[in-house]
Amino acid sequence: MAAKKSTPPAGATSKDATPKAPKEKKSRWYHQLWAVFQMTRRHDPPAQWWMLGTFLAVIAGTALFATLTGFWFLALFVGLPTAVLVPLIILGRRAERAAYKQIDGQPGASVAALGSIRRGWTVEKEPVAVDPRTQDLVFRAVGKAGVVLVSEGPAARVGKLLESEKRRVARVLPNVPIHLIQYGNEEGQVPISRLVRTVQKLKGKLTAAETAEIAKRLKALGAMRLPVPKGIDPMRARPDRRGMRGR
Repeated sequence: MAAKKSTPPAGATSKDATPKAPKEKKSRWYHQLWAVFQMTRRHDPPAQWWMLGTFLAVIAGTALFATLTGFWFLALFVGLPTAVLVPLIILGRRAERAAYKQIDGQPGASVAALGSIRRGWTVEKEPVAVDPRTQDLVFRAVGKAGVVLVSEGPAARVGKLLESEKRRVARVLPNVPIHLIQYGNEEGQVPISRLVRTVQKLKGKLTAAETAEIAKRLKALGAMRLPVPKGIDPMRARPDRRGMRGR
């Protein structure tokens, strides 16, 4: 007699029938570039027309040059990459401006902007001084130019908070330059669009070893350890620079 075939119990499934989890799509550089473009167009609509205008202008200039000289191959070899590169440069600058516009006025906007400095600066992500009554903030950065204290708040109020923090730092580092910057849109303050440039323009007077030692001593001094007030996370509002560079 033939052996009876065993049947699997009800509800049982074979290994082959097990559904596989869908693979997550890897984010490519063009996905990041498209996201940056969408963000920029949403907050700065004229940016897309500037990009289109420069693209057409370069193409028209290339065609005119080739027509007059007859060097079509040279014109295409140089003109087409330029027609793509120039709008990307415009996108990068307008995207950065749009990102700054998003976070302007939010608590922690200054430290988010300073965090975009790639080299030479150590930026404290938490405020080193806070006025508990007004919620005015002071953030600190250390670089070859010395110690930079950046305040957030009305110009009429934050001066005392900045001076108080300056005295606290000077007691620990009496011979180190200390720079005071008020971030804001009032007269005498530095807007967020010029904050990074203002800090980078400060003349370096210290060596890399001295800068590291100063940052270490200030870290030992301690900060307020108070988190940035909740709201829009300014650290996430910056555009993806690698995406803008096409990586």
